[in-house]
Parts: sequence; C-alpha cells; structure tokens
Amino acid sequence: MAHRRRGVGVGRAGAAVYAKKAEELKATSLASAMETVEKLEVKLADFAKTHKKAIQHDPAFRAKFLDMCAPLGVDPLSAEKGFWGSMLGIGEFYYELSVKVAEVCLASRSRNGGIIRVSEVKDILTQRGTKFKFADSNNKSSYSEEDIITSVKKLSKLGSGFRTIKVGRVILIVSVPEELDDDHMQVMNLAEDNSYGQYGTVAVEDMARALGWDDDRSNRALELLLGKGMVWLDVHRGEKKYWFPR
Repeated sequence: MAHRRRGVGVGRAGAAVYAKKAEELKATSLASAMETVEKLEVKLADFAKTHKKAIQHDPAFRAKFLDMCAPLGVDPLSAEKGFWGSMLGIGEFYYELSVKVAEVCLASRSRNGGIIRVSEVKDILTQRGTKFKFADSNNKSSYSEEDIITSVKKLSKLGSGFRTIKVGRVILIVSVPEELDDDHMQVMNLAEDNSYGQYGTVAVEDMARALGWDDDRSNRALELLLGKGMVWLDVHRGEKKYWFPR
C-alpha cells in the first residue's frame, strides 16, 4: 500500500513565507533603529548647542559629553571641519593638546625612557601656562588628566607609538614604539608596590619572591626595559637595583 507524503509542499511554502516575514521584520527593525539613532543625534546636537560653553570650559562635563557621543558613533574629535568641529572646536582642542603632550613626552624621554605619568604631564603643562583656543584665557587648568588621555588616543591612531597604560592606580604615557608584554607590565606593577622593596625600584630577588620567577625570566624582562632606557641600573656593593626614573 502506497504511503502519501502529505504536507511537504505546504511545508516548503510555509518556510519560504516565514523566511520572507523574518526579512521584513529585520528590515523594519533596522529602519526603526536607524530612525531612533537619527533622533538621538538630533537631540545630542541640541544638547551640545545648549551646553556649548560647559563642554568647552568644564573638563568633567566634556568627558561626560564624549561618553554620550560614543554609543551613537559620533566622534567630535575627528570632525574638525564638520558640524561638530565648527560648533564646538573639540577636535582642534584635542589636536593642540596632543601636540603639547607629545612635546613634553619627547623632551623628557632621555630622563624617563619614554614613560611618564599623566599627572606629571599635566603639572608641566600647567606650570608652563599652556592655553588653548577655546579655553578661558584666565583659566590655565581648563583641561584635565582625562583630556590628556583622550589626546594620547588621537596620537596613537597616527601609529606614533604613543599610548597609555595603567600600572597599579597610576596611568602612564608610553612614547616609545616598543610593545610591552605582560612580563614587563608585571615588573612595572611591582615597582609601584613598596611591599617588596623601595618604591620605584625592583631587583631580581624581589621578582623571585613576589612573582615566583627564575633569574632568566627576570633578566629577560629587565634587559629590554634597560635597553630602552625605561629603567636605570644602580649597583651598590654588588647588589643590582633597577629603578624607574620619575
């Protein structure tokens, strides 16, 4: 007795209908999402116009504004000649700040090997009385450490070797193209911890106690840092200490 295969044609037709419906829903969802983003961008532009002075002169407010822009894919920093650039001047501000930050980093490289605290860069710029175009001429501190970190991100996009790293609670600017691996980062973290020795210094013995490394691993990490001038070697009575210049 022959068995009839029922519902096969209907099943295929149904699958095609469902697939078409899914595509329609996807297109509708995408169009709705794009419309929502466009509305949010308009609101963001209105917000920027209303709070223009606060964005320009208040570093904390400026940082919050940039956080608002990021989820929408709006980058006022890269739009120097567009709407955001002409209205706020943020891109030009960060460009000028990045130039000044680079000057400080390069001028101090022979002293610190290309590693400097963000806070120190800010102190140097403040001491110089560095000002920028849209900043209040009477306010010499209208940029924050967060602004400096943002300006370094602009430099890093140019492939200049500039970047920030976090060591313990400290944010450092690295201005040498050499890539630091995890071992180098651990050595720098250890130097920030005075539980095993003098603050800002490390010794092979400290690394063995704190990190459990053998001499070969410790020396490999230290040799690169030493060769790049990031650490200095001090030998006292046969004891080697490596310290990070500040």
